[in-house]
Formats: sequence, C-alpha cells, structure tokens
Amino acid sequence: MYDEENYLQLSGIQHFAYCPRQWALAYLEQQWNENLHTYEGRALHEHVHDGPSSEKRGDIITVRGMRVFSHALGISGECDVVEFHLCKPGTPGVPINGRKGLYRVIPIEYKRGKPKEHDADLMQLCAQAMCIEEMLVCEIPIGYLYYGEVRRRIEAELNNELRQQVISAFAQMHEYSN
Repeated sequence: MYDEENYLQLSGIQHFAYCPRQWALAYLEQQWNENLHTYEGRALHEHVHDGPSSEKRGDIITVRGMRVFSHALGISGECDVVEFHLCKPGTPGVPINGRKGLYRVIPIEYKRGKPKEHDADLMQLCAQAMCIEEMLVCEIPIGYLYYGEVRRRIEAELNNELRQQVISAFAQMHEYSN
C-alpha cells in the first residue's frame, strides 16, 4: 500500500515499459517536449473526451475520462473509455447505482498509431483494468486497444503474466521515484 502523495501517474507505465529513461525524463525530471506524434496523440484523446462523460446505448453504458486509482500499485489516472455491458441473469458483474442488473466492465485505451511489437500499450490497459478491479471488486479478463491509424479495436487478454509485468514495472518506478 502506498500513501496518496506518493502515487505515480498510471499513464507513465506506457513510457516506462518502452524506455525507463524516457519515463524518468518526462515524469520525474519534467523534461517533456511535444512533437507531432505527441500532439496527434493528445488530439485523439481530446476527441475521445469531447462527447458526454457518460451515455447509454442499448445495454451498454459508456463512460469517458473515468478517474481510477490503486492503493496496491500506488497509482492514479484516467481511463479513456470504460464500457459497462449489461450481463445476462446469473452472470457475474458489478452493480451500477440507479440501474437494474449487473454489468461486465471493459476498459478501452486509445492510441494514435498502430499496434506495436512491445507490450507498453497493453501494460497501460492492464494497469487501468487492475485499478478498476480494485475499486469495483470485480474481474476484468479483457480490454481493448483502439489504434487511430488502423481505426479499429484490438481485443487484449489481461492475463496473469501481463499483470505480473505491471506489478513489477510499478514497483521499479516507485523505487526510482524515491
């Protein structure tokens, strides 16, 4: 468990997984210069958050910009999109205040480019799911990465190996930040 004043930014794991030095410069030393790629990424995220903070279409409730945290990982941040899908009776899920039934939770992380050969984007998505699981006391086996360049969602299995990578990365990040 970490004290809130020592929480790290959830989004930092994507940078750390790609390049720990890049993460340290941006998140610890505050040395960040925007370029075309970071501008396009920021613009994509702003577009995602342009709509209403939540909406319901059929049996799906979509929440944009959902704030999340994990005491266990010592992180906080924001999910681009979290979908809550109404479960069939008898299927496990989470209750939503003012709504009937239980809902399956699916985080969706938006990225500017295309799928990558490393796990940095997956680790960020998994960290988001781990926060939501801790907050809502649920299990999230899958999430989606939406890539702007290919304009489609890619399903991501949030398995134990990936979860261990996330735990290890945040432990290292906390070590470096002290």
